[in-house]
Amino acid sequence: MNPEKVVFGFFIVLALTLNFGFFFGELDNPDHHHVYELFAAVVVNVIATVLKFGDRTQMGAVLLSTSLVAVLQLFAAALVWGVAEHISGTGMSPVVMASIVSLSGGAMLANVVSVVLLVIETVMLRR
Repeated sequence: MNPEKVVFGFFIVLALTLNFGFFFGELDNPDHHHVYELFAAVVVNVIATVLKFGDRTQMGAVLLSTSLVAVLQLFAAALVWGVAEHISGTGMSPVVMASIVSLSGGAMLANVVSVVLLVIETVMLRR
């Protein structure tokens, strides 16, 4: 067993599950989406992205691109949250929360693609 592959797979799957945990719930209800869950999803997605930089294969390039999409959308969700809470003064309205959760949903879709590609790559691996 390769410990590097274990850590790589761990962070990819953890990124998906944390993103799902934030995404799950009523779309516009701020009580169902905690800021720390979003923060954890951002941090783990950034770690997963950094781990993907070393792979020089075509599959590695696709995995990196899905990870970059997820990080970009999660950063956008965090930015919308921060602007709503601290800059605009409107606070967390159902419309703002729906935008944040929608961005998180896009990141979750990118994470699903990443996990599916990882599984495909693992299944096609020959010893």
